[in-house]
Amino acid sequence: MKKKILSVLLCAAMIGTMSVVPAFAAEEETTEAATEATTEAASEAETEAAEEETVVANGDYKIALITMDSVDQHWVSLKEGAEAEAEADSVTVDFMAPDVKDDAKQIECINNAVAGGYDAIMVAANSEDAISGALQEAVDAGIKIVYVDSPANVEAEATYSTDNKAAGKIAGEQMIAALEEKGITEGTIGIVNINTSTNSTILREEGFREALDGSNYEILETQYCEGDAAKAQTIAENYITEGVVGIFGANEGAATGTGNAIKASGSDSIVGVGFDKSDTLKGLIEDGYLYCTMAQNPDVMGKLGVQACIKALNGDDLGGEVTDTGVTVLNKDNVADF
Repeated sequence: MKKKILSVLLCAAMIGTMSVVPAFAAEEETTEAATEATTEAASEAETEAAEEETVVANGDYKIALITMDSVDQHWVSLKEGAEAEAEADSVTVDFMAPDVKDDAKQIECINNAVAGGYDAIMVAANSEDAISGALQEAVDAGIKIVYVDSPANVEAEATYSTDNKAAGKIAGEQMIAALEEKGITEGTIGIVNINTSTNSTILREEGFREALDGSNYEILETQYCEGDAAKAQTIAENYITEGVVGIFGANEGAATGTGNAIKASGSDSIVGVGFDKSDTLKGLIEDGYLYCTMAQNPDVMGKLGVQACIKALNGDDLGGEVTDTGVTVLNKDNVADF
């Protein structure tokens, strides 16, 4: 079963963008409509989650939270949301993420959670295939699995994540609108992604590419940075040397590197569009080096993930539901509010 928090508003943002931009005609209303609608969807998603009744745990549950790494602000926000909910519900959440995005290290964290006697694991899979064996062993040991942000190929109690393909499509539409505003109607565009195995960012790229289908823009071969901002900057600088008109950074590190590369280039004609939210990305938007970023709601993922773990451990059947936690378009007009 798939459920979306205020998904109608998110879809309305996409439809509104496409209807305002037939044949990719640039109009100021495009950006404003998409921003307002997606912002409303995300903020109402947070409100709905916050107003959800406190879940009563039937035991002294221990939950392991394993994200892709422990550094990106996205994961820190998810952790904070999970810990706040755990405190409210009188359960334990331990953050066990690796220091870098690495399949072997994430598998080690999963194995440690199994050995440590945890009742449930909340996990954001770095690779949907690589960690599935370790997760299946956890399931076989009686541990409940809940996905946050990025799933693997093992059946879970529930999943709480962004509709990444839809959000990626909005990012592509924002790229087109920004380029058209500058009078740029053709040219090459680069994509900086994490890798070829992270499900969430693969879907973002698919949505981004779909948005540009049929336009006069050519998307170059995707380059990968493993989420490292320094590597992403080098990749983006190479794209700039090749003469791109725009670059899409598919996660926080990729977006940070993209913005820094545009800043270093001194150019005001290259459009940078990012994904995720951090103080650094907000600063790059305020200073004009990134046009916008797609901000997720990781705290909502963390909160709802903990609630799902408790419900599953209490014996409730969640049916493997998938919930879209929303996305907000942050640009120069609204970034100060976030």
